[in-house]
Amino acid sequence: MSIFERFLTLWVFLCIIAGIALGQFLPGVFQAVGRMEVAQVNLPVGLLIWVMIIPMLVKVDFGALHEVREHVRGIGVTLFVNWLVKPFSMAFLGWLFIRHLFAPMLPAEQLDSYIAGLILLAAAPCTAMVFVWSRLTNGDPLFTLSQVALNDTIMVFAFAPLVGLLLGISAITVPWATLLTSVGLYIVIPVALAQLWRKRLLSKGQAAFDAAMERIGPWSIGALLLTLVLLFAFQGEAILKQPLVIALLAVPILIQVFFNSALAYWLNRKVGEKHNVACPSALIGASNFFELAVAAAISLFGFESGAALATVVGVLIEVPVMLLVVRVVNASKPWYERRPA
Repeated sequence: MSIFERFLTLWVFLCIIAGIALGQFLPGVFQAVGRMEVAQVNLPVGLLIWVMIIPMLVKVDFGALHEVREHVRGIGVTLFVNWLVKPFSMAFLGWLFIRHLFAPMLPAEQLDSYIAGLILLAAAPCTAMVFVWSRLTNGDPLFTLSQVALNDTIMVFAFAPLVGLLLGISAITVPWATLLTSVGLYIVIPVALAQLWRKRLLSKGQAAFDAAMERIGPWSIGALLLTLVLLFAFQGEAILKQPLVIALLAVPILIQVFFNSALAYWLNRKVGEKHNVACPSALIGASNFFELAVAAAISLFGFESGAALATVVGVLIEVPVMLLVVRVVNASKPWYERRPA
């Protein structure tokens, strides 16, 4: 892991402090940034999101889709957990904790928005960071690549309908036009641009491609951190009034991470997949494409929304929690490979 990735939680925490402070001392500057919109798309944020997402998508080789047939059982578990369990379990946890258990401690006008942010977070499977988690568990690189390529392909078509369905079930108004615009801006166009860029880089040789990836890698994290500074500049007032909000939002996210990773890990063992397949399958089920979630939340509900804050809480806890999951699956390898007599 690079220094940016290893200490992502620290950088996010510093961005929270910087964003809140700047928002209090320079409110006019951030209000001006908030007004820079075209068709409900904030231009500075849109640019930052592209810088965030595109370098990650350049790493994805959609040619690896043919590898899917080599690990049908592991891919089956991945798809089941990512698309049929994870989004629905998060919608349930959001309903349970945000609308009921924690409702008295949260601002009533933001409850729906918090739930929407949690749903957006769970509806986008991890793309880039899962390569890091897989490497830390000695996961099968071809399986990891094939499941990411397949998930990203599905996401192009399923993200908007799935989010729309879950928001509807949660009695939250679905802004379909904005949702579809977000899919086009933050999934379809970045995927197309990234693959064109990938093809151009590979035409110069693998060494040139690897050098370019090392050079542009920090761009994604840098753009993410700048986006968080902007977001917390707008969220600062609400956070200062109710600092407990972040901790409360973290509870359903933590539960779904541990539940989905454990479920995928156990299912892979039950169907007889190897440990180096079960690990990346469990890890992609636990982590999220939080860059997309943040972008969609800001586009759909705005900088000052509870949805945007909820997705950022996912960013805040991603690295330490996933490193814990990595440690658990590595330590449990003897149990995983032990078969009943």
